[in-house]
Amino acid sequence: VDILKQAERGELNTHRGQFRPWGYYEILGSGPGFLVKHLTLKPGAKISLQKHHLRAEHWIVTSGTAHVLCNGEDFRLGESESTFIPSGAVHRLENTSSRPISIIEVQTGGELREDDIERLEDAYQRI
Repeated sequence: VDILKQAERGELNTHRGQFRPWGYYEILGSGPGFLVKHLTLKPGAKISLQKHHLRAEHWIVTSGTAHVLCNGEDFRLGESESTFIPSGAVHRLENTSSRPISIIEVQTGGELREDDIERLEDAYQRI
């Protein structure tokens, strides 16, 4: 712990894995200008309708079928399919199936922070 404190490492305050009302995410890796997460959405769960000002996101479905809304466009992504969510785009990811779905999310941008989120609608009252 002392070594982490001396190095001012983020692990002291932020854990690799985080539970959310919609499921779970784990940080797989990061570097200058990118952050990679593995998301698991529970059956029937969805993230908030949201947008980010400082980052773009790439979503790759690794299992299941994801329902995606991006800037008014509504579509589905199956296994091995992907989409790009540009910075400023209003978007949502949803699992309408009865099984968990798995997504790899790659965030890119100059500042990658958890508080770079503007929630427009949220099923879990986090607005």
